[in-house]
Amino acid sequence: MTEPSLAPPPNQSPEQAPDQAMAAPRNQWRDVWDQFKTHKGAFLGMIVFGLFIVAVLIGPFIWSIDPTYIDIRARNQGPTFAHPLGTDQLGRDMLARMMAGGKVSIAVGITAMALSLLLGTLIGVLAGYFKRLDGPLMRLTDLFLALPLLPLLLVMVMLFREALAARYGPETGVFILIVVAIGITSWMQTARIVRGDVLALKEREFVLAARSIGTPSRRMITRHILPNVLSPVMVSATLGIANAIITESALSFLGLGFPPDFPTWGRLLFDAVDYLQQYPSRVMWPGLAISATVLSVNYIGDGLRDALDPRIRGR
Repeated sequence: MTEPSLAPPPNQSPEQAPDQAMAAPRNQWRDVWDQFKTHKGAFLGMIVFGLFIVAVLIGPFIWSIDPTYIDIRARNQGPTFAHPLGTDQLGRDMLARMMAGGKVSIAVGITAMALSLLLGTLIGVLAGYFKRLDGPLMRLTDLFLALPLLPLLLVMVMLFREALAARYGPETGVFILIVVAIGITSWMQTARIVRGDVLALKEREFVLAARSIGTPSRRMITRHILPNVLSPVMVSATLGIANAIITESALSFLGLGFPPDFPTWGRLLFDAVDYLQQYPSRVMWPGLAISATVLSVNYIGDGLRDALDPRIRGR
């Protein structure tokens, strides 16, 4: 029996053999995903958050009860086969209202986060890259950080709610107002994080080399700066969703959010306060939904932070 030959193939030089023996380089995003999966809390949080999204998007097609349908004969019922989460003071099905409210609350969180992320990243990049803009933009950031955000939100809602509702309708107008109000009052932390990263990246060798060959500032930012600040931006995005959901719930709980016939998780809490002692489950369901969503999103942010940091990955 002949022994296997260790010689390289005829069309390959001996110098190329060790190169083929080496493992192929791993894909960067595959490496990030493998590290993310090792964070049990983040992986579980992704599953929980995904289940909430599936429930609010697909659930209304399966559980087709109208969340605004009033049945006085079935009001204030506990969990039954016809109403698994019970009914409210007007006999409206709580499961249908929870799914409808979750769609609105999560949509507000994602949309407000996107606006906040856009503002924070833009201001952070401009302040970090252009020295003449650094002072004015950071003083603007300090001004917003010094403002009491909740009273500012309340003032904005009170001033513009009627005008936007008359122009776009009560639901769409309030949605736009709440998203814009949350977005323009929550970009400051992202701007500071991005600015610090841009200041460090400006002195890196690859940026200096690109600048030495006359690369325009616009191409420098889009090609070399922005891709390297994605890690903190993505982490800030996950935390921004949680903060936006909590803020919207607080506004709805104070009665300054969506109209009463347009359910959100915060509005469900507001409607259930007067019945807390008699029917505590009506407070429990939206409270658990808000807590589980915010907790899962926070864990996802922790997992992304670890997975996107090469020092933690050990690479």
